[in-house]
Amino acid sequence: MVAVTGPAAPTGRGAPAGRVERLAAAAERRASAAVHRWRSSLQLRVVTSALAAGMVAVGLLGVYVSDRIADGLFEQRREEVLQESARATQQAQATFAASTASTGPELQTLFYDLVPALQTGGSGSREVFLRRSPGDLPPLLVNDVSTDPALGGLITPDLRQAVRSDESQRWVSVGIPLGDGTLAPGLLIGSAVEVPAAGDYELYFLYDLAAEQGTLEFVQRTLALAGVGVVAALGALTWLMTRQTVQPVRSAARVAERLADGHLAERMPVRGADEMATLARSFNEMAESLQDQIIRMEDLSHLQRRFVSDVSHELRTPLTTIRMAAEVIHASRDELDPAARRSAELLRTQLDRFEALLADLLEISRFDAGAAVLDAERRDVRDVVTSAVEAAAPIAERRGVWLTVELPEEPAHADIDPRRVERILRNLLVNAVEHADGHPVEVQVAGDQRALAVTVRDHGVGMTEEESAHVFDRFWRADPARARTTGGTGLGLAISIEDAHLHGGWLEAWGRPGRGACFRLTLPRRAGITLTSSPLPLVPDDGDLPTPAPPVAPRPRELDPAALPDLDRLEA
Repeated sequence: MVAVTGPAAPTGRGAPAGRVERLAAAAERRASAAVHRWRSSLQLRVVTSALAAGMVAVGLLGVYVSDRIADGLFEQRREEVLQESARATQQAQATFAASTASTGPELQTLFYDLVPALQTGGSGSREVFLRRSPGDLPPLLVNDVSTDPALGGLITPDLRQAVRSDESQRWVSVGIPLGDGTLAPGLLIGSAVEVPAAGDYELYFLYDLAAEQGTLEFVQRTLALAGVGVVAALGALTWLMTRQTVQPVRSAARVAERLADGHLAERMPVRGADEMATLARSFNEMAESLQDQIIRMEDLSHLQRRFVSDVSHELRTPLTTIRMAAEVIHASRDELDPAARRSAELLRTQLDRFEALLADLLEISRFDAGAAVLDAERRDVRDVVTSAVEAAAPIAERRGVWLTVELPEEPAHADIDPRRVERILRNLLVNAVEHADGHPVEVQVAGDQRALAVTVRDHGVGMTEEESAHVFDRFWRADPARARTTGGTGLGLAISIEDAHLHGGWLEAWGRPGRGACFRLTLPRRAGITLTSSPLPLVPDDGDLPTPAPPVAPRPRELDPAALPDLDRLEA
């Protein structure tokens, strides 16, 4: 029961990605490569972590030191200017008290002479403002005087109120506007003075702190350069220290890879007497022990393969004689009593299975000895699949299993050995039919520019993930109690995976209990192509569905009249 269908109509490909999408994809690839590089290098992770920690520590220390220096410079300069402004205020008050000016013009002249004198009497650049305090009109009115009237707006009403309400000096930090639109730090100090015959006035001194700001910026630049140097030195020191630690580990990894590739004489260099040298000596001792054990195991495996090959060849001669005698007995079975006639039929059946087992053992021995030869030719895989399905159709019909085959419309040519590929597919189909429990078996063929794939899916009893990992082992059975109704030898899938590897291809298995199993064969189109992906998925579309509940009553196991206990033990 076979149904062959063509592929579904191909879907159109999407439009090419735009420039922004390509740039985003390239950036994502570079970021992924950088993350992979960072995660795969212990030395890089340690160095970057040390640099990050060093930068944070140096940054916090720099901020703290800069803040402390700024506070120190400001406090020192503030004390200086407060003392200067206090002396200048006392000098101005003494000048007003000693003056004999009694008219408005005389007092105005006194203000014009005093304010410039107060400006030049300080330790640095400063501006002076003399303003009349608001209140009742004094006997004489004298105009306010300042060295820079444009900066008079820095004197706020709150500051003036504080100066008038307290006899001590009042100060406030201000930003002095410059010609380029920036602000320079400044300190504005105010005091109250009394002018005879004119009343109460306010004397303000504006000090420019640009010099201190320049000193602070110089210190900050020095701290930044020193921080960069410290971080660089920390990075270099960390790199050197981690290199001394990581280099032996890398050497061990390289030697381990060489050992894994079969270079058993590879060893690590031993230098010095420290912990790394102890690690190298221990690693070399382990490698020496592994080499001895592997050599002994190879010798034992060689003897086992030689034994299997020799026994298989030696058994063929007596088996031929037994076959001839069995054929004579089978030809005369009608003349025998029923029990002897039945024995003659069973003898012939089990001899067929014994010959198949010997043939598989000989094939396995050729793979083990490296004597298997690939007779590759350019063939259409669809024809090979059709031949394998036709060979398995009688078995499927007896088991009541429907075979469905989906082939591509275009030719599926590849450089293959038709005999070996057909044997792989025949083993997969017979295995699927045997475990399908009457459900359909689906075969699908697809290809791309590099590879061809064939999947065989059944919906029978299925298998667990652990069973999927061992399904290609020799003489392995998922259910040892299950009888082989098709005369299997237990070597079919083991031979199939060897045939796939001989082509440079893959043979993979997937299964879930109650949802069946899927086997995927992937072959390169031409010799020398290294497979990186398969045209067909291994996990079916319904592979992620929940596992169905088991039936309430177990199904009765089928009995095989040809499966006698003694002969089954002979096969095992």
